[in-house]
Amino acid sequence: MTQMGFYVNTDICIGCKACMVACFDRNDLTVPEKFRKVWEFGGGEWQADGQGAYVGAAFGYYVSMTCGQCADPQCVKNCPTGAMAKDEETGIVNNDKEICIGCMTCEQVCPYNHPVKLSDGLSHKCVFCTDRTEDGRPDPACASACPVRAIEFGPIDDLRAAHGDVDTLGTLDDSTGPNVVFSPHRDASRGGEIVNPLELEHPTA
Repeated sequence: MTQMGFYVNTDICIGCKACMVACFDRNDLTVPEKFRKVWEFGGGEWQADGQGAYVGAAFGYYVSMTCGQCADPQCVKNCPTGAMAKDEETGIVNNDKEICIGCMTCEQVCPYNHPVKLSDGLSHKCVFCTDRTEDGRPDPACASACPVRAIEFGPIDDLRAAHGDVDTLGTLDDSTGPNVVFSPHRDASRGGEIVNPLELEHPTA
């Protein structure tokens, strides 16, 4: 199996969310549906310098995330009908709409809440845009849309060899072994809180 995945350079991501817009358009989604999310982290404060002036010690950074096509996908393990399955050739986790019942157990057990219930009442998610190409090959719109080239797509082993093996940032979970690699932002070690929680939500009914 050639597991495919994403590399995200959060140190150069500008938070423009072009990746989200490209994904939204490519998959014919409607507001507030989303397969890719940009997490905004922020922290720190303005501090007095003792002379009546204030020095900015605040920080912020962005983390663009979609389904990690995980090595240990909880959506696959917990799907009551077996609709969720991991492709043996590409490692893509997909949902068989013929047997999906729309219970959204997959979303509930996913650390990132990535599967989305769409208007057909079934679960949908990122599949690297394989369902949007004529030959079924992966061609993620998010990666090609990024104006600063902060997102790269390819075999995860190649991405790890080139960029390291950091697979989580901030408060994001990595317990399921997401096939993603990050270059941490210079302020990522400071932690921070998620400052756009409402934007990250989506309806499940």
